[in-house]
Amino acid sequence: MTSLPIDPLKSHFLTQLSASHLIVEADTGSGKSTRLPLWAAEQGRVLVVEPRRIACTSLAQFLAQTKQEPLGKSIGYAIKLDNRCDDNTQVVFATPGVALRWFSESQLSDFDIVIVDEFHERRWDSDLLVALLKEHKQHQVVVTSATIEGEKLAKYFGATRLRAEGRNFDVAICHRALDSRQLPEARHLEQKVKQEVEALLDMDGDILVFLPGRKEIAQCQSVLSGLEEIIVAPLHASVTDAQREIALNVQARKKVVLATNVAETSLTIPNIVAVIDSGLERRTEQRNGKTALSLKHISKASAKQRSGRAGRVMDGICIRLYGEHAALAEVTPPELHRESLTEAMLASASCGYALDSLTFVESLPEKSLHQAKEILRGMNALDDKGLATEHGKRIYPLPIDALYADLVTRMPNRALQEAMVDLTAVLATPASLYRLSSNEESLDKLSQEEPLSCDGQLAIRLLRGEAFSGVAVDNDVLFEAQALSEQMREVFELPHLEVASRYDHRRLVESIAQLHPELVFVRREKRQDAFANGLMEVTLGRNSRLKPNTPAALVLDTHSLPGRGVKQTLNLATFVMPADFKLIESLELGTWQQGESKTVDDALYVEMELVYAGRVVATKLISAQGAYAVKPLLELVKSGVLLPGFAKARHAQIEHWKLYIGLGNGGGNETDANISFDSWFSEQLEMLELTDPEELEMFSEEDFQFEGIPYWEYQDFAEIYPFELSLGDLNLDVEYIVAKKLVYVIYRDGLRKGDPKRWELPSWKGWRVQYKKASRIVDVR
Repeated sequence: MTSLPIDPLKSHFLTQLSASHLIVEADTGSGKSTRLPLWAAEQGRVLVVEPRRIACTSLAQFLAQTKQEPLGKSIGYAIKLDNRCDDNTQVVFATPGVALRWFSESQLSDFDIVIVDEFHERRWDSDLLVALLKEHKQHQVVVTSATIEGEKLAKYFGATRLRAEGRNFDVAICHRALDSRQLPEARHLEQKVKQEVEALLDMDGDILVFLPGRKEIAQCQSVLSGLEEIIVAPLHASVTDAQREIALNVQARKKVVLATNVAETSLTIPNIVAVIDSGLERRTEQRNGKTALSLKHISKASAKQRSGRAGRVMDGICIRLYGEHAALAEVTPPELHRESLTEAMLASASCGYALDSLTFVESLPEKSLHQAKEILRGMNALDDKGLATEHGKRIYPLPIDALYADLVTRMPNRALQEAMVDLTAVLATPASLYRLSSNEESLDKLSQEEPLSCDGQLAIRLLRGEAFSGVAVDNDVLFEAQALSEQMREVFELPHLEVASRYDHRRLVESIAQLHPELVFVRREKRQDAFANGLMEVTLGRNSRLKPNTPAALVLDTHSLPGRGVKQTLNLATFVMPADFKLIESLELGTWQQGESKTVDDALYVEMELVYAGRVVATKLISAQGAYAVKPLLELVKSGVLLPGFAKARHAQIEHWKLYIGLGNGGGNETDANISFDSWFSEQLEMLELTDPEELEMFSEEDFQFEGIPYWEYQDFAEIYPFELSLGDLNLDVEYIVAKKLVYVIYRDGLRKGDPKRWELPSWKGWRVQYKKASRIVDVR
């Protein structure tokens, strides 16, 4: 077996493993991902947790070939939709998601040692698994990484640190941006890559290009296809086995590997002499309590990892398509600090631990914990102790997000459940199922073939095997989505995909909206491409087929892009289903608010408006009776049409009463402290059941007494604490801040240019006095 830099560590590793947990810090290329599992297997059955599916399958296949054994015998793997191991497999490579599900079922009791590899990526599921293992105390744990803060983690886990050096050659770093502060950008990325590849063709060895995602990989693959002297190999989570073999093995011709950050640390790609780094990645982050996928700049740590790929077997070069002094973050924030905690909380609860009871490397954000708890309790997936309910345990094992799992399990009939399963299979598959043509004629035909202009309807029909004009389907994505659909159909004992049941599209939209009303968005009145739900705003994505006159939509998936400003973010609605205002009204979303008063045939009416996300979606006229008569009468009194001067006098009495009890006088309570003229007089009108202006005209202001400061004290108190002051040529309003013993005298009008003097004002002993005029505030002395 070929010698690797980590080999001298074997004896020390095995000695320490029997005594304590281990933190193994090792550079990329040291051999940690292939050697440690085999060494650990000498002391028991080993679970190796790799952050990516492609790493699980590649490492397991490599080690099985090394041992000249069939895959699954002593070395195997388990990933979503694919399992090549059994109870006798000694070393099993698995993704964190699979490992967590096994923990929820058996606390990983079938394994003695758990190796968590590439921990520096700080995925939420890896962080959670490590926290669970720390709390459970039943396994020997090895945590490995190339860039980890070893001392910090060793202290957290009570572990021993081991260090192995990698095999590194010199790598020349070149920056292509004219401005040294130029940040990475996606504009014309494929052309920049092509230019660099052409300039590197004379070098011995292969080229590795880091790109943010499948879209950019496909674009670069297209522009490089004309270069006959090279083989172009895509490398991302969804490549086929054949594509992966090409990318990971030396070829007869020069090879250009177009990869996402899966190639940063998880995989060994031989013969790489040059790296082209876009400086971009797609990563998740939390937006308004929901996790969205965004295009982001990589960190300096990631940039270092990427450049190191060019120095594995020979001296190399790394070309960065951004400035040398670009303001990149030092490290990428952990997912638990940038994502919604909904999935993590449900996973932890299903494993028998409340998420907020676990100890993590860094404390979890309180706001995110609260939001996740509210979401899961709304689904009835979490109990009062933070553990999973029966419904929570049912939806957790499904290989989809908790939101989609909740929708699938709670559909009202089997036909709709089938439709939701198929819709979810498309949504849960990372890449896009289809692309729309730019040909207007083809799109017109598509509108006839699928007249609803509904992403959901189109996705379901494509998954079920139909073809449409103007739609180019990615067959690899289709295969993956169909496999996921079949898996879930089997779980729910539903018919196979080829005999899928017909369903009522409107019922599907209504059911989704009823179960998760936060998915309902309404179109903004002034900005027609913007939609809102009261919590966040989204803009329709470029490929949306939603008709311009569609007033509302279900937004089932979003994608975030950096905006023009430093902190602005553009949230794109990438998967929508049309809806209407009648749906919002029927589901009683939003709130009915009292609008204008109207007189019809001498009778008083009130126009009620149903408001959802700032948009009036329905109106109705109701008779101004009972509580609905209060507002019109209140406005007549406040405007002085009825009981002239009464509103101002009682308002002053109420505000004096609040000040009086604030100073520690009387027996006022919390209700008194929050009272206002509007709330008090509205209560009076309701008690007297007054519904008509003519009835109110029969009353005088003496009939509405406010029981506040005793009458024998009131006049003196009002003189000490006035709300208005007239200093001849200067009129002031007065505001009292009791908690700070602060008085504001506020300019209302007058000809005086100078500030008021302290001797001109009431004594206000023990109070600080400040004068406010516009934005200017000064102490009065």
